Amino acid sequence: MESDSSIEKRSVADDAASKPHLNASDVDVAAELTAGKDFVLDPAEAARVRRKIDWHLMPLMCILYMMQFADKTTLGQSAVLGLLTGKHARLDQAQFNWLGTIFYLFFLGFEWPQNLALQYLPVGKWMSVNILVWAIALLCHAAARNFGEFFACRAFLGICEGAITPGFMIVTSMFYTRQEQTQRVGYWFLMNGAAIILLGLIAFGTLHIHSGVLEAWQWLMIITGIITFIVAILFWFIECLKDPKTWLFFFFSAISNVTNSLSNQRQIIVAGFGFTPGQTTLLGCVDGAVEIIVIFCTVTSATYWKNGRAYSGILAYCVAILGSILVNTLPSSDRVGLLFSYWICVTSIAPFVVMLAWVGSTTAGHTKRLTTNAIVMIGYAVGNAAGPQYWEKKYQPRNHIPWTILSVCWAVSLLILLATRVYLSWENKRRDREEHDSTYDDVYVTEKMPDGTVVEKKVDKAFLDLTDIQNRDYRYVL
Repeated sequence: MESDSSIEKRSVADDAASKPHLNASDVDVAAELTAGKDFVLDPAEAARVRRKIDWHLMPLMCILYMMQFADKTTLGQSAVLGLLTGKHARLDQAQFNWLGTIFYLFFLGFEWPQNLALQYLPVGKWMSVNILVWAIALLCHAAARNFGEFFACRAFLGICEGAITPGFMIVTSMFYTRQEQTQRVGYWFLMNGAAIILLGLIAFGTLHIHSGVLEAWQWLMIITGIITFIVAILFWFIECLKDPKTWLFFFFSAISNVTNSLSNQRQIIVAGFGFTPGQTTLLGCVDGAVEIIVIFCTVTSATYWKNGRAYSGILAYCVAILGSILVNTLPSSDRVGLLFSYWICVTSIAPFVVMLAWVGSTTAGHTKRLTTNAIVMIGYAVGNAAGPQYWEKKYQPRNHIPWTILSVCWAVSLLILLATRVYLSWENKRRDREEHDSTYDDVYVTEKMPDGTVVEKKVDKAFLDLTDIQNRDYRYVL
């Protein structure tokens, strides 16, 4: 018995010694996460997860693959839009043919380095960088004047192409089972056909752009390049763009600033009430005083009214809407009434100030906060750019149509503020019902002391660069 026992012990030890041992860095991330654990995934839950991935990931991949194929074939489409013919032709047939070869020569040369980069760098981020460079190179086609410059543009497209299809294959294998991958690869690869249709429609549209500065083929390069540039940004920031509050803030910024043109029209408006140029100039000073008062009152209310940021903005919009209605309905002979009604409308400026502060206090994570700020300011620029266009001469002096537009924009902005508050309140309650997420509870940083010893220090979750989506303990201010 003793002999048998010792033999058995030796056998177990020998078996353990013969088994391979790997470091965490030598295995797949999924293997590292699941080592020593047995998972049984419910089919219904698996289907739910697959649907969620399909809705969030597949549309973006399809759009991106469609654009990269469209971009590759813009050169062929440009051949019939004036690139090879006409008085502004830039290439001959032989040069055009070489550009097709050059693309794939650089693709061949950089395919191996690109795959190494995909192995050691974050796949999504590296693909985004390549798509961004791709978009810039495509835009540069419009400025190319000779074969050498087109050569450089096509070379960069070939270099970046090396990351696209391999990257898509990696992403597909990361999120789908082997049985699901064939169909999903087919989904994004069939976008090549959609790209041909899209490119044909855009090319047809460029023929109807009458510009003495750019040729039709240059417009084709610019339009497709801009679309690709936007897709690259989408691929980099995925979380920020799927966060509903980002778009609520964006649309609020855009719509509310359509009415900002009121500040540029104020002298014309007051003069239209029947005041002289001298009176109009002096009365304009009151606008500034009213603006100071309403902004101060609104931000003070938003600060001290518990959970009242949206309500403070809504109150200001109610006053502004009342003013716009009075301006539209009071008789032209009531100059003073019209003037005071106009001043009441100045309160419409204050809610945007409240929103700017609200964006920062409801968005966490440095990168996400910067991106959200940029999106909000894009909305600001879009709204301000559109605003002046409805103040047409034919509507003067009472401007009934512009004032109606102002009323509608303020009402919609009011509803967006309310919707934002409802959404954030709902999200807070949902997080209150969730079990505590301990993922980031025990995070440490190492610090080397003067004597050479290494000390670990715990970092509070609040000081980690987590987004408000990642940090489930985060609660939105209302």
